[in-house]
Amino acid sequence: MDRLAVTGASGKTGWRVVDEALKRQMAVRLIVRPDSVLPQPLADAVGEGRLEVQRVELGAAKALQKALEGCTALVIATGARPSVNLAAPLQVDAIGVQAQVKACEVVGLKRVILVSSLCAGRWLHPLNLFGLILVWKRIGERSLQNSSLDWTVIRPGGLSEDDSRADQEGVLFSKADEQESNSIPRRLVAQVCIDALSEPDAGGRIIEITSSNDHPQGSLSSWLQSQTA
Repeated sequence: MDRLAVTGASGKTGWRVVDEALKRQMAVRLIVRPDSVLPQPLADAVGEGRLEVQRVELGAAKALQKALEGCTALVIATGARPSVNLAAPLQVDAIGVQAQVKACEVVGLKRVILVSSLCAGRWLHPLNLFGLILVWKRIGERSLQNSSLDWTVIRPGGLSEDDSRADQEGVLFSKADEQESNSIPRRLVAQVCIDALSEPDAGGRIIEITSSNDHPQGSLSSWLQSQTA
């Protein structure tokens, strides 16, 4: 059976990725830090035996490799959170992603989706006041792009907690460095991540996503077909 691993699964985007995967009857393994507190929907799913949990530090190479063994795909939803630790983006979005990429290569896990950010790689951007986060996110992206893995980078715009927007708004898909602003609910980001897993044409692409009421609802599959036509 195919099994999806999700890192950063206790985070606001990560737990929604897991939730969307469960809705599609996928087997899922959570990979979270030892001290992470699971959101209640995931804690309930673990208690019901519908989810596996592995608690490891991303810097513990052997433990991370063991946690990924037996999985066929990985969604990397780890990301530094705003804090007084300005080194966090370097540690999480660059070094942490590099560690996950290496672990995947070691265990033979090939398909990887990375949740990054709109404007990754930009130097002159207000978000960089938090430890140059967009610079480190781009370095994390490059480590995946330069690997032997079957990769897709998803770059969402500003992230909204309002899940109700997911049923009302259409996603604007674009190639790298074509969008600069606008937002998207985390729920739609999660749905796009899961959609990308089953789309061969999503491999080797950076895909930027935002959403709005003004944009018609469409699928990742349709957008990918328009890019390859």
